[in-house]
Amino acid sequence: MPRRPHIIPALLLFGLLSSMHGTGAAVTLRTNKPLIPMHSDSRPVRKPAVAGSFYPASAKEIKALTAPWLHPESGPAPQALIVPHAGYVFSGEVAAAAYSRIPRNHPYKRIFLLGPSHRVGFPGASVDTLYSSTETPLGRVPIDVSLGKELIRTGAFTCRNDAHDREHCLEVQLPLLQQLFEEVPPIVPIVIGTQRLGLLEKMAEALDPYFNPDNLFIISSDFSHYPSYEDARASDLALADAITSGGLEDFLEALSEIGRKDYVGQDTAACGACAIAVLLCMMDDQGRGRFSVEHRMYRNSGDSPYGDKDRVVGYNALVVTRREPRVATEEHLFHFSEEEKAAMTATARAAIYSALGLPFDGDDTPAGILKEKGYGAFVTLHLNGRLRGCIGRFTSPSTLHATIREMARSAAFSDPRFPALSKKEAPAVEIEVSVLSPLKRIRSVDEFKLGRDGIYMIKGSSHGTFLPQVAEETGWNTEEFLGHCARDKAGIGWNGWKDAELYTYQTEVVKESER
Repeated sequence: MPRRPHIIPALLLFGLLSSMHGTGAAVTLRTNKPLIPMHSDSRPVRKPAVAGSFYPASAKEIKALTAPWLHPESGPAPQALIVPHAGYVFSGEVAAAAYSRIPRNHPYKRIFLLGPSHRVGFPGASVDTLYSSTETPLGRVPIDVSLGKELIRTGAFTCRNDAHDREHCLEVQLPLLQQLFEEVPPIVPIVIGTQRLGLLEKMAEALDPYFNPDNLFIISSDFSHYPSYEDARASDLALADAITSGGLEDFLEALSEIGRKDYVGQDTAACGACAIAVLLCMMDDQGRGRFSVEHRMYRNSGDSPYGDKDRVVGYNALVVTRREPRVATEEHLFHFSEEEKAAMTATARAAIYSALGLPFDGDDTPAGILKEKGYGAFVTLHLNGRLRGCIGRFTSPSTLHATIREMARSAAFSDPRFPALSKKEAPAVEIEVSVLSPLKRIRSVDEFKLGRDGIYMIKGSSHGTFLPQVAEETGWNTEEFLGHCARDKAGIGWNGWKDAELYTYQTEVVKESER
């Protein structure tokens, strides 16, 4: 299902992106009024606004507090982090659990910081081009002013002094970064003041060229605000699970479900939901299956000796990494073992037989890739050489084994083009399982290759897809392939694909007849 039609109601329903929301839990030690010294390029240096309140005012104190939490690890460098921004005594250890996944001094070109505006409301997002650098007690961090100006030229961003001067949600991330890098890469600070879908998507589109392994994205967000300890755990872990296993639509559905529960005292389920939405939008556009999300830690302010359990703020730490493609040769998208192939078609047939009450004497035990999560799959049924059902999904939080079972039952009994498969037909039906690569957003039809790519198009609330093999089965050319999909599957007219959102994907097909 397309995600975009559901976004506006879900966000407005729960009021999740209130730009004037409170600053979160913090212990006040002392306050620092920002000063504006001049730097060598004539731009001022941003002085710390919350040193001494959200985190200690001296380098020695910062290191003493955070050193037990930071344990940099080897392994794949993160593409993005979702981390809290409350006072360190409440959420610092949780944030450090995500930061510890960054290999020390990893050569990122730049670091993008995205978070919600807490002190001023405005309809958009502000990228900081006012300051040459930003300062904490641990030193200065350079700001990539040139890139900020490029983002402003896209029309997706503005630059507002009041959005950055006193905002804490990005500043509190810097001392943790400064302890992982001898020299922190240039940062791109972005403060978001809107919940409008169109604007969030425009931001994601502008940022998408930079959402690659060269750069790190840090999403600053606390989670539930002010329910009880147990209600916060339920709310926060549900959202973490939606982010870990799904995409933007799953996240928004989880928000809606939390809203329906109406937890007492709950003001917001995620104050940085706007920034999380931008991240998930970029992940969906590049293909949700290209990413894995690890939930590193959960706490709330009730776990701190400084908090109580009646009204708490929740903190999740999540790490996004890019998956290594499971590609073996140029001829094949995936390299499936014979055991995996046999299990795929057996799983589909077993699911259909089980629903019909028929005995199945094959082996549908999940093997290899069937135990892995996140893969999309279609199950296609043919009877006497003709299509008898085809249902699938592009990504799934479930294992491939579970997804194939679900799609097989849907193809047999829920494809609206056909009556439900009968017991008499089931033994004669031919089964085909297509495992999908992640969806890839394309901006031009020139990026589409007939026969290699499947197409998925979205226009408003309408959507439709053709698998790559449809081109071979029909003999259509590219225009016919796209036109038929637009008219016959998406219902948007023959030329509707020309102004629709287009996504491509590839498939690896396993046919029962070839087993």
